[in-house]
Amino acid sequence: MAWLVLIAAAAFEIAFALSLKPSDGFSRFWPTAGVLVFGVISVVLLSKTLDRLPVGTAYAVWTGLGSIGVVTLSVLFFHESITPTRLACIALIVAGVVGLRLAGAD
Repeated sequence: MAWLVLIAAAAFEIAFALSLKPSDGFSRFWPTAGVLVFGVISVVLLSKTLDRLPVGTAYAVWTGLGSIGVVTLSVLFFHESITPTRLACIALIVAGVVGLRLAGAD
């Protein structure tokens, strides 16, 4: 169950990060509200996993999944470029997240 909560926390982290650009330096109300709400929910959910998962593993997975999601969705929503180098870096993040999960933290 902790892993599902951690995945939800990462999803809210992605929403948090993607809200930053449209907030236009926190000058637009609704995107700024999204940044605040999504950020708080993400951190609260992350904290709920720490009684079952090691903090280092949970944090690394949270940030890794968030990074992968933000890069992927930024390509779709903000038309950022996708290059072989970016793909290779994403693959390294995926390998790290999977490696941490397989390392035995239940």
